[in-house]
Amino acid sequence: MKFQPDILAGVNMISRHDPGRIVVGSSAYPHSVLVPWVGEVQDWAVTAFDQLAAGHFERLAALQPELVIIGSGHRLRFPAPALLRPLIERRVGFETMDTAAACRTYNVLVSERRSVVAALILEPSAA
Repeated sequence: MKFQPDILAGVNMISRHDPGRIVVGSSAYPHSVLVPWVGEVQDWAVTAFDQLAAGHFERLAALQPELVIIGSGHRLRFPAPALLRPLIERRVGFETMDTAAACRTYNVLVSERRSVVAALILEPSAA
């Protein structure tokens, strides 16, 4: 029995988020990732929110989404407005939330057939 409608065939869905991994479909990622609505999940060389630079947002804009969900790690933090310029110039919407909330929100948007990218920062566990 199918549990997902055909409209979601070929779409990336986030199955799980744990402190040490993000699972997209059946593939686990122990590091930060970019999850586009379709296509390959991409490694994202960001291990901490403070590492974000303009180049990271250029890469997001190049994926041509209508919306970017930024998962800022364990807690909600906002990128400097200057870093968001590549998205703003291309009229790409964006929202920032903690990574767990970003995973949930991404799935809702994908189920609505939106062209969205989740940019998820997976920080080391706070011990």
